[in-house]
Amino acid sequence: MKAALLDAHGEKTFALIFDKGDEVVAELTAFAKREKLGGSHLTAIGAFSDVTLGYFDRERKEYLRIPLNEQLELVSLLGDIALDGGQPKLHAHVVVGRADGTVRGGHLLEAHVWPTLEVILTESPRHLVRTLDRESGLALIRVDGQPRGVDGPGVKTRS
Repeated sequence: MKAALLDAHGEKTFALIFDKGDEVVAELTAFAKREKLGGSHLTAIGAFSDVTLGYFDRERKEYLRIPLNEQLELVSLLGDIALDGGQPKLHAHVVVGRADGTVRGGHLLEAHVWPTLEVILTESPRHLVRTLDRESGLALIRVDGQPRGVDGPGVKTRS
């Protein structure tokens, strides 16, 4: 993956260009750690040779894995990076198009790029923090303090 800082006035905006075979979640997470990101949002277009989608099972409080092992067009990738336990954590959703024009979507668990992925990532000057929501079992971003049922910042999640 190659990265270029496009703007650094207030918000930092990066263009991230992924190469064939790059694993998206691992590369984005490594970039976020290297750049000390914690309040980012991102969008992307490109294509994958395979992707593993996730669907959150409320009863089991974990993601069901949905592997798609075929060439896929990335129709949409939206996400954010927030701090979880003091470390940057990616939360992203994707919609991918298949050769027959149908689409599949869900939480992005893993994906390999082919032939390219173009990500625009914007980091705000203020970081966001995830806190554990006991009811769902997920670490959720809170901007208005800690509501009932939430442990402190930095609690690890299952996702």
